[in-house]
Amino acid sequence: MRLYLTALKPTDSVTDGFLPAARALGCEVTVLTDRPERHPGAVGCDVRDPRALIDAIASLGRPDAIFSNSDHLQAETALAADYFGLPGKDWRACLAAKNKYLMRERLAEAGVERVASVRLAPGDPVPEGLPYPLVVKPREGVASEDVVLVEKDLAGAVAAVRRRRPGAALVVEEYLEGPLRTLETLGDGETTRVLGGFSTTLGPLPYFVEERLDWAPDGPHEHVLAALGALGAGFGACHTEYVVTPSGPRIVEVNYRVIGDHCDFLLADVLGVPLFELILRVHLGERLPDLPSPTRYGSAVSIVADRSGTITAGPGVSEVSHGDLTLWHRPLRAVGDRVERTHTNRDYLGVVRAVGPDRRSVDAVIATFRAERPWVIA
Repeated sequence: MRLYLTALKPTDSVTDGFLPAARALGCEVTVLTDRPERHPGAVGCDVRDPRALIDAIASLGRPDAIFSNSDHLQAETALAADYFGLPGKDWRACLAAKNKYLMRERLAEAGVERVASVRLAPGDPVPEGLPYPLVVKPREGVASEDVVLVEKDLAGAVAAVRRRRPGAALVVEEYLEGPLRTLETLGDGETTRVLGGFSTTLGPLPYFVEERLDWAPDGPHEHVLAALGALGAGFGACHTEYVVTPSGPRIVEVNYRVIGDHCDFLLADVLGVPLFELILRVHLGERLPDLPSPTRYGSAVSIVADRSGTITAGPGVSEVSHGDLTLWHRPLRAVGDRVERTHTNRDYLGVVRAVGPDRRSVDAVIATFRAERPWVIA
């Protein structure tokens, strides 16, 4: 079986998740990327252009599957899969999920929910009279970059983001107040399975840095599934973030790929299934098997830089087991690195994830690890 995987920069999800999974399935893998120097053995291609992507695949050999885990390449990869008659996502759903304004429009048109939202193209005047609090975000942003809560001076907030992102379209929308949750789904074209979800702990406002995710598999799921149905996001892996507001659940964003920041590995640990293989199998045309009910609890804690400076100490790659508890640590920075605090997910120094029989034991093993092996910034 020949699998083409499209990618931009290297990620742990691909390097340690999908590529080993593809090899385990017996696939011959070709990585297509616009950064071939960063991917061993990859083929250079303008993967942001579906025409170039299709042409490259046609010249390399008939595919059995075309797949991407990149936020930025879902529509292009879906178009290529459709061209070759392969299982894949609807490119329209990929586009609507990625474009936060289009997502709001689609959900409103379908009668699923209405969240006040205004699109600001480059150069558009900032509207007056919008009720505070508001959230400003890039229309197609990732990793909480330039997402900020605004309680006054919308024009000043928009100007600050535009200075950092000249030429980017923005979205201004009402602030959704309430607990932040996720829903993780996987579909094979006929059935969409709920894998579970997480409760998300954010850092201090006005920023939206995700500091911790805790396993929370119970609903409410119905509203989110209705939203995914309205978007057409039912094939493959999908990670949806939503807020449980006093008026009911409201979608924050739909990431039409598996959850990131090492929570994909945590999800696999909690479920006890080869998650990356299952995701690739549906792209190879297989139906999803019945999945066991999870019996374990898991948490992922992102170690966030609280100041700018130089890292003087930090733990390396770690795996610690105590009976039925297992903890992993993955450093994202190195001792000696200079850190410039950005108030985004780019401030992560490392990720600790742990699974065990219950939250109490998981919390305890994480707290012990962090106390014994701290990150230090001078």
